[in-house]
Amino acid sequence: MLRVLQVTPRMAPHIGGVETHVREVAKRMRELDVTTAVLTTDVSGELAPREVIDGFPVERIPAWPRSSDYLLAPQIFSRIRAEDWDLVHVQCFHSFVAPFAMRAALRAGVPFVLTFHAGGHSSRLRNAIRRPQLLALRPLLRRAQKLVAIADFEIEHYGRILHMGRERFVSIPNGSDLPAPTPGSERADGTLIVSSGRLEEYKGHQRVIAAMPHVLARIPDARLWIAGRGPYEQALREHAGALGLNERVEISAVSDRQSMADRLGGASLGVMLSTFETQPLAALEALSLGVPLVVADNSGLAELARKQLARAVRLDDPPSLHAQAMVEQILHPQAVADFTLPSWDTCAESLARLYRTVATQRAQHVAVCR
Repeated sequence: MLRVLQVTPRMAPHIGGVETHVREVAKRMRELDVTTAVLTTDVSGELAPREVIDGFPVERIPAWPRSSDYLLAPQIFSRIRAEDWDLVHVQCFHSFVAPFAMRAALRAGVPFVLTFHAGGHSSRLRNAIRRPQLLALRPLLRRAQKLVAIADFEIEHYGRILHMGRERFVSIPNGSDLPAPTPGSERADGTLIVSSGRLEEYKGHQRVIAAMPHVLARIPDARLWIAGRGPYEQALREHAGALGLNERVEISAVSDRQSMADRLGGASLGVMLSTFETQPLAALEALSLGVPLVVADNSGLAELARKQLARAVRLDDPPSLHAQAMVEQILHPQAVADFTLPSWDTCAESLARLYRTVATQRAQHVAVCR
């Protein structure tokens, strides 16, 4: 069996896109003849240094500073070199974990791949330094066996920034664990609009709230459900209250995925007006349930519009134009062909094939050198 080490900034009990990706992929690897372990960090000093999650081992090493997500973790060097790995998979480039892990793999003579997991951020500074950060990492990224994109637009985007050809990249989308709606669950009363995602400023829920008075002028029974939790919740509630929408806007997170599927399946419209989404799973989940979409004309969201899976709007347009697109998509929904969600099984299988390809190429290289 191949021995693969996944190196990621954070892992359960933390919740997020990268954490979900690593967990869903790692727990499927043994069935694909891959032994995998996860190396991650802990800034709190309160989590178990070692534990088993879903059948795979997780090791947490100290990282600093405690108050940010820069994550300086020098023990990465010794931990990667402590065992004989066939491959290191670096998950996410945002923190100092990525350059430490890539350099450690090179020193240990272990091939590595990296998945970008770009995502957005509410900090303008963090968004502004993404390009310089990638350029600083370019010497290490060029040594990767493959760079993994989770959306097709990333290949062109990162290829242009890093001056790398398409052959250096491979596209492997994330999966989704959204179940089918419960048989017999009925469509929601009235017109339910859903804006789903973590409650962060960059997710754009406030833009949907701003459009609601204009939507209500055309569709009086419209209601908005902002499905998520996060630090921007109070600001969103205050925004809705200032517009007199307290009775029309609900902000809550469901406790399980089945409830999410049942309620999302009864929606008349899904909206995602984020400033950046790599692979917008919330939008894909809505599409899989036949819910029409309005999305921002950027990043992975624009890719949905180009494929005629959604109606796109510009974020700098006024709320009235956002509302106009929402109303038109509700009253005259765009015809969409059958859409099937990517699965975590498919994601894991594609990664396992990539691991074997890299391991085989390494073995052939070693044989030639001998």
